[in-house]
Amino acid sequence: MSREDVFVSTEWLAERLNAPDIVVVDASWYLPAQKRDGAAEYAARRIPSAVHFDIDKIKDTRSSLPHMLPSAPEFAAAVGALGIGDGMRIVVYDGLGFFSAPRVRWTFKVFGARDVVILDGGFPKWLAEGRPVEEDSPQPRQPRVFTARLDNGAVADAEDVARATASQAIQVVDARAADRFRGEAPEPRPGLASGHIPGSLNLPSSQLTTDGRLKSPEEIVALFRDAGFDLDKPSIMTCGSGVSAVILSTALETVGKPAKAIYDGSWSEWGMGERPVATGPAKPV
Repeated sequence: MSREDVFVSTEWLAERLNAPDIVVVDASWYLPAQKRDGAAEYAARRIPSAVHFDIDKIKDTRSSLPHMLPSAPEFAAAVGALGIGDGMRIVVYDGLGFFSAPRVRWTFKVFGARDVVILDGGFPKWLAEGRPVEEDSPQPRQPRVFTARLDNGAVADAEDVARATASQAIQVVDARAADRFRGEAPEPRPGLASGHIPGSLNLPSSQLTTDGRLKSPEEIVALFRDAGFDLDKPSIMTCGSGVSAVILSTALETVGKPAKAIYDGSWSEWGMGERPVATGPAKPV
């Protein structure tokens, strides 16, 4: 894999907006502290013909954890209703440029979509270039059939993470901010411990982007190495709730070193108090 396998440019998309085999997906989602509403922003203004994928709705509704992956049948029904079917090229973007779009792209790929890319620079770049937008009510697309098959190997649970850190055979990397990782800042979700998974590394996802775009391959490699990461060992990515973890895994994908899995429950599960918690800087066990 390379950067060209992950991204398409705004120019590329603008030339193909009306192609029948392309569907544009607005994946905008925000943290509570950002005080923005992805669904409301989509309803007000979007790339023409885009559909909205809400990770807080297309999820496992039986889980108390935030936006966990749904079952394959649930996912197939939800995206089919959006007009996304087998064999389509899916172009995902978000309102920050490169934040929630990686999570939605990963979700599609985990359920078997073969051709899913991210709009480089996202909606901010699209707007800055004066490209067309829709501001009237979104029009539904014709429903399609999406065949979903979950790749279980791409999704880690708490036991997988515990085994990985105990054996050190698989690296666990946390994408949260450094002060949260060290336990110096409270978690934004109530009831969670402060700190990190013992034996995990820390690379805040914000370090990998500049102005809503992923940094260069050379910068990505340097940042991972500075965090103590071995590019030749398999890895599991984690974060607060499974969103920014995919920023790390997508960055690795662009340098040909894809992560083994995403810990979907992330700190929202691990930090509930039933598992060991470390504080301070990263210290492999």
